Amino acid sequence: MANHVSALKRIRVTRRRTVINRMRKSRLRHQIRALRRLLDQNNFSAAGELLPKTFSVIDRAAKWGIIHTNTADRYKARLHKRLKAITA
Repeated sequence: MANHVSALKRIRVTRRRTVINRMRKSRLRHQIRALRRLLDQNNFSAAGELLPKTFSVIDRAAKWGIIHTNTADRYKARLHKRLKAITA
């Protein structure tokens, strides 16, 4: 166990940030999963409405460092590609 005040503070901060990061990553996963379910069901209208919200969640996760920027771009490109395939 840490003894220095600064080390104790870092432990407290890390615990708080871990909870927040888990929450954000979980929200990201649930949002992507919901959109993928709609795409699997070929529900174009609902998927089209959910796409901007999903992109927003992905972009915020990348901004916060939950996922890498290139990973976020890849997620968005693949989801958008699947949505366009349904419409064609």
